[in-house]
Amino acid sequence: MLAVHLLSYYFTKLQEDPTKKVDRFLYSMRLNDDQLRVISDRFRCDMEKGLSMQSNDAATVKMLPTHVHSTPDGSEKGEFLALDLGGSRFKALRVKVSEEVGRRRRGVEMEEQTYPIPKELLNGKGTELFDYVSESLKDFLQNRNISLKEKHTLGFTFSFPCQQKSLNEGVLLNWTKNYRARGVQGKDVVQALREAITRTRGMDVEVLALVNDTVGTMMTCGFDDEHCEVGLIIGTGTNACYMEELRHIDLVEGDEGRMCVNTEWGAFGDDGALQDYITEFDREIDAASINPGKHLFEKLVSGLYLGELVRLIVLKMAKLTLLFDGNASHALRTKGKITTAHVAAMEQYKDGLRKTRDILLDLGLTPSHDDCVAVQHVCTVVSFRSSNLVAAGLAAILTRIRQNRKLKTLRITVGVDGTVYRTHPQYAKRLHKVVRRLVPDCHVRFVLSESGSSKGAAVVTAVAQRLASQRRQVDEALSSFRLSQQQLGSVKAKMRAGLEAGLKLKGPSPIKMLPSFVYHTPDGTEHGKYLALDLGGTNFRVLLVKIRSGLRRSVRLYSKIFTIPLEIMQGTGEELFDHIVQCISDFLDYMGMKNTRLPLGFTFSFPCNQTAIDTGTLVSWTKGFKATGCQGQDVVDMLRDAIKRRNEFDLDIVAIVNDTVGTMMSCAYEDPRCEIGLIAGTGSNVCYMEEFRNIEKRDGEKQKMCINTEWGGLGEDGCLDDIITNYDDAVDRESLNQGKQRFEKMTSGLYLGEVVRQVLLDLTRRGLLFKGHVTEALKTPGIFVTKYLSHIESDRLALLQVRSILQKLGLDSTCDDSIIVKEVCGAVSRRAAQLCGAGMAAVVDKIRENRRLDHLNVTVGVDGTLYKLHPHFSRILQETVRAMAPQCQVAFILSEEGSGRGAALITAVARREHMKL
Repeated sequence: MLAVHLLSYYFTKLQEDPTKKVDRFLYSMRLNDDQLRVISDRFRCDMEKGLSMQSNDAATVKMLPTHVHSTPDGSEKGEFLALDLGGSRFKALRVKVSEEVGRRRRGVEMEEQTYPIPKELLNGKGTELFDYVSESLKDFLQNRNISLKEKHTLGFTFSFPCQQKSLNEGVLLNWTKNYRARGVQGKDVVQALREAITRTRGMDVEVLALVNDTVGTMMTCGFDDEHCEVGLIIGTGTNACYMEELRHIDLVEGDEGRMCVNTEWGAFGDDGALQDYITEFDREIDAASINPGKHLFEKLVSGLYLGELVRLIVLKMAKLTLLFDGNASHALRTKGKITTAHVAAMEQYKDGLRKTRDILLDLGLTPSHDDCVAVQHVCTVVSFRSSNLVAAGLAAILTRIRQNRKLKTLRITVGVDGTVYRTHPQYAKRLHKVVRRLVPDCHVRFVLSESGSSKGAAVVTAVAQRLASQRRQVDEALSSFRLSQQQLGSVKAKMRAGLEAGLKLKGPSPIKMLPSFVYHTPDGTEHGKYLALDLGGTNFRVLLVKIRSGLRRSVRLYSKIFTIPLEIMQGTGEELFDHIVQCISDFLDYMGMKNTRLPLGFTFSFPCNQTAIDTGTLVSWTKGFKATGCQGQDVVDMLRDAIKRRNEFDLDIVAIVNDTVGTMMSCAYEDPRCEIGLIAGTGSNVCYMEEFRNIEKRDGEKQKMCINTEWGGLGEDGCLDDIITNYDDAVDRESLNQGKQRFEKMTSGLYLGEVVRQVLLDLTRRGLLFKGHVTEALKTPGIFVTKYLSHIESDRLALLQVRSILQKLGLDSTCDDSIIVKEVCGAVSRRAAQLCGAGMAAVVDKIRENRRLDHLNVTVGVDGTLYKLHPHFSRILQETVRAMAPQCQVAFILSEEGSGRGAALITAVARREHMKL
């Protein structure tokens, strides 16, 4: 009775539309978008495991670093050899790469020759296989009349999983595609090829790059499309590669830039991740394969298995009398009789049914029309599943790239190769459609690799050669910024000599060593209300400072910031001081204190000769100021005159203070050991407490006095010419004070950005940056401000954000450009920090020797945006001081309220000392 019901059931099925019958039978192969998203998520998790050092060993998706750091940028050129080994035949090629010049587009010319690989070599000794490859290469050179005496560089496409430690080294993990050559697995295949070339003799060939065919495909397509950052193979095997952020690849050192990762995604699912999607037919194929339980994703997807998968399904349907009236021929029962080429032929739009009939007849079957329709639909379901699974894997890669770069939408090109993709009539369209559906936030272009992966190997070699040449030239350009310990020691000695010379009454010295007439640091007894002014840049600050003494001593500040317009900075002195008084008036109105006469401390951050604490004759303007009628004048008198002209209020100007001195005093209020002030911001300067006996420029008898060194002038006499670069000279020529402040122009925020711009301009003109395109922005002085150095050198800043900063400046950069820009910024800022450190070492050693101490404990009060905001400046400065002044224990504390608070404290200290008299 059961048999009757079964026959009735299958008879009913035979009356159905043959495609619906197949759909019902292969229901588990029809994957919807939700299922594909689950698979894509699982693949992304496996990618993460493969990239991690901790989980890579257990990962099925190995995520192998390729050491290909860059896609082509159009400047590659030269002649290269290439070998392409990965199937039953291999190719030798000569590839000529030409760069774009004027209207002539860049291009690639190729000559190639194909050599069959005897089957016995596939399973023989590895040395014999590589000897055959090497001898064939020599044959190719001779046939093409290519000189054997000349040195040739070669790119080697090797389409098997390799663990690479460098671009020209790769250890074979395991053979695939029916290769079983002995003695190669676990060995460096590049070295094996080199040894074979040596045995062959007569050739001078350097193997510069080892490339997987997937990587070769990406690089081939990347030569014509700069957005190509993914390579995909769907042929006899299947694989994908893509450009991953280097900071995510644990298996290699470094975190700047990108590297192409060969996913080796064919093994996805070997750990059971695809268990709920594997059918009985997949299990049968796996059991009969030479590597059961391995490369399951590849067995669901690649051309090596699709034909056999169709055969097993058709055979099962025939056995269940769903096809051919239950008849199965001997050929249909024979493994390998249906190939992937048959599948592609049967799915053709116009002739597919006819070809299906012909193929089935060749298999000894007598198909009906419905049988042909059903078998054709089996092919469709099998190939559609393949393209769906590839789309899920590709969606995972594209999503990862987009998220890595923190983009809402991603524009990217996928380079594709492989017989399934090339020859199957509907495969590509299905794949494209599903990918775009799964990742709608990615604008994906698919490009077929016209020249295969062989061209890619040559392109990788060309890129490697370009990067090596570029690296040498960039290193050479930046070498002048890298200071040796000997050079830093020389800077320290010259700074020390300059300090000593500046203290003397006679003889010229570029370091002015100006007395400040500040004899004491705060002792905690200071109290009262004070007004403070702080002028030293484009911003001017007015402060009310309330100081409380005793056990609950404290300093409270109320301040307002005003802008100094450029036309005021470079106008007349009278206009400048009238503007300052206007700002004071606004502040006093704001505080409701116009009728109160307050003692005032004036922080004036420019070199002044002082004969008393309340007088200051301007020596020279710095930091972009150029107001006329000020140099040689007492700026305190100019302020008093401006107050009289306004005639709204009166102030008791007690002290004029350099910002460096104000910083020292502000920090000394918190730390009594603070006897040095450092400004590392728009300008660069140091002050310190000098023994009174050493100061020839003084009257009276005191124990110590704070000296404003004005150390930025070091080098004006040529003593730093041995470390001053051409870039520094260019900055100096364009400055307002040519030939002056040479040390400051190498160490201060006003100039560091401009030094970087000069380096970038030079590298671009030499074709090492921005494809040699010198933009108007890059030619504009001052456009690369120093804050960009702090941003670009931030450890947390991704290269994409560096590119964003550069794009704001009109500089369209690649990832490689961004890396170089970051290196330039690092070289310039590191030198600045080291120079400041060497100068500071001279100061602290002088204090130690002044006091005849074996060891000195001292604190430096610091202010300035460069020190505070740059991610590495403070650390490098402190490391340099430790290395160059080992007998000094130097602490650094930040001035929280700047030099304005210091001016008020100096005023308070001066009044305190005056009261004692």
